Amino acid sequence: MRIQDRLNRLRNKRGFTLVELMIVVAIIGVLAALAIYGVRKYLTNAKTAEARSALGRLAKDAASAWDRESMSGTVLTVGTSAANARALCANGPPVPTAVTSIQNKKYQSSPADWKAGGWPCLKFTMDGPQYFQYQYVQDSTSQFTAHAKGDLNGNGVTSDFTLGGKVQTVSGEAVVTLAPTIGESNPEE
Repeated sequence: MRIQDRLNRLRNKRGFTLVELMIVVAIIGVLAALAIYGVRKYLTNAKTAEARSALGRLAKDAASAWDRESMSGTVLTVGTSAANARALCANGPPVPTAVTSIQNKKYQSSPADWKAGGWPCLKFTMDGPQYFQYQYVQDSTSQFTAHAKGDLNGNGVTSDFTLGGKVQTVSGEAVVTLAPTIGESNPEE
């Protein structure tokens, strides 16, 4: 019996087998790979939130610019009138000018970057560092498109977020209507 007791004690004290340890390591590896993918996707979504937020603000600024009434600054003679003039803002050049300035990096724009073209009319600026290049394009007298281009991973392929608007006549009044959603091309880039 004494030998049987020793064998039972040895069996009770034995550790994990090599196969069991390899299975645990494999499971941990798979979980780590999934976690890395999830964190990378979370970080990308956080960065693209800048573009979505800025485009929404830019489109609303364009609609507000349309609603501002502008008239000639000349003095009216007695008994005459001047019509309210509404117009979309002129094109806003890309800020920063080169996409390479935002390739896998942030760009800190200067206030002077936002003084060219239609940016003063839009009253749109980016104060903090930005991951995207912003541009405002007036396609015609009745349409505009706001663009945000970025290259978050620096591979030379850019993502493009767009939001458009159009002047339409509704019940005899000209109003700016915005696209219901932001267009996205390669949002994960």
